[in-house]
Amino acid sequence: MIKVLVVDDSAFMRKAISTMLDKDPGISVIGVARNGQEGLEMVRELNPDVVTMDIEMPKMDGLTSLRHIMMESPRPVLMVSSLTTEGAEATLKAMELGAVDFIPKQLSKVSLDIIKIEKDLIERVKTVALRKMRHVVRPTARKKKAPSLVRPRIGGRPVRDVVAIGVSTGGPPVVQKILSSFPADFPAGILIAQHMPAAFTGPFAERLNGVSKITVKEAQNGDVFRPGHAYVAPGGRHVVLDQKVSRIDVVVTDRPRDALYKPSANVLISSVAEAVGKRGLGVLLTGMGNDGCEGIRDLKERGGRALAQSDSTCVVYGMPKSIVDEQLADEIVDLDDMAEAIMANLYK
Repeated sequence: MIKVLVVDDSAFMRKAISTMLDKDPGISVIGVARNGQEGLEMVRELNPDVVTMDIEMPKMDGLTSLRHIMMESPRPVLMVSSLTTEGAEATLKAMELGAVDFIPKQLSKVSLDIIKIEKDLIERVKTVALRKMRHVVRPTARKKKAPSLVRPRIGGRPVRDVVAIGVSTGGPPVVQKILSSFPADFPAGILIAQHMPAAFTGPFAERLNGVSKITVKEAQNGDVFRPGHAYVAPGGRHVVLDQKVSRIDVVVTDRPRDALYKPSANVLISSVAEAVGKRGLGVLLTGMGNDGCEGIRDLKERGGRALAQSDSTCVVYGMPKSIVDEQLADEIVDLDDMAEAIMANLYK
C-alpha cells in the first residue's frame, strides 16, 4: 500500500486529489494538510511514501516545506502547480530542490477530463513511489554562469553535429546539469523534447540559458539550427528538422496531432534520423514510458548513435530503459558522466 499525504490550502484540491487517489486499491491517502507547516509536521508524524504539495500556501509555502523535507527525510514529492509563468518558475525551482514531478492545478478542476486526470495522477504516484530517493541533483545557481566541465577535442571536425534529447519526469535539473557543462564552442546543435506544458517551456529555456555557456532558447518556427545552440521544443507542439541545401531549419509543428506526447521525443528523433542520418546522436534521459524508443530505432537504422541514462541516476527509469531493453543503446551512462559522453560520441 502506497501511503500519500496531500498538502494544499484549497479544500477543493485536497478533496479532489484525495478522492482520485483513493479510487486505486494500492494507494491510501493517510492525511491532508492545509499549509506547508502542517505538511512538514505530518511528514514527520505519518512518514508517507509520497507527498503532493501545493506551492502557494499561508504560514509556510510549498518550496520552504519541500526544502525541509529534502533536508530531513527525502521522499518523492509531486508539486501541485498552476499553469502560469509564475507557476512554471516556482515549479522549476521546486524540481531543483528535489521534487520529482508536478500536477497541473487547473487540470484537476476540469470535470470532463477527470478520468484521464485520475489515471495520470495514479500512474505518477505509483511510479515515483517505487523509486528510492536518489541524491538530489544540484544544478548550478541560476544567476551564475557554470564553468565548463567538458572541453571539445582540439582539431578535427565532429562526425555528428546534431544531438536530440528526449526527457520527461525529473528532467529539468538533469538537462540543466548537462547543458551547463558544455563550453560555448560546443561543436553541435541540440534539440530537446521535454514533456512539459506550454507555459513551462519558455521559462525552462530561459533558466537553462542563464546557467549555460551555450545559447539556449525555446524553439521558434524558422530558427536556423546552429552549433553551440540548444532549442527547447514548445509545450504542446513538436519540433522537427528540415535539411536545406546549405543549412538546417528548425520547424515547429502541430503534426502529428495524435501523438501521445507533445512535444514527442519519437517525432523529434525520427526527424533527426531523416534529416541528417548518421550525423545524429540520440539521448534518452529520465522519464516515464517509452517515448523516444521508435525514434532511436530510426536513427540507429541510419547510422546514428544512442545514449541512455543509467537506472541508478534516473528519477524514473522508463524512457532510457526502453532502448536498453531493445538493445538500441550504444552506451548506458551515469548522469555525472553524460556531458562528457555526449561530447565523446560526437567524434565516434
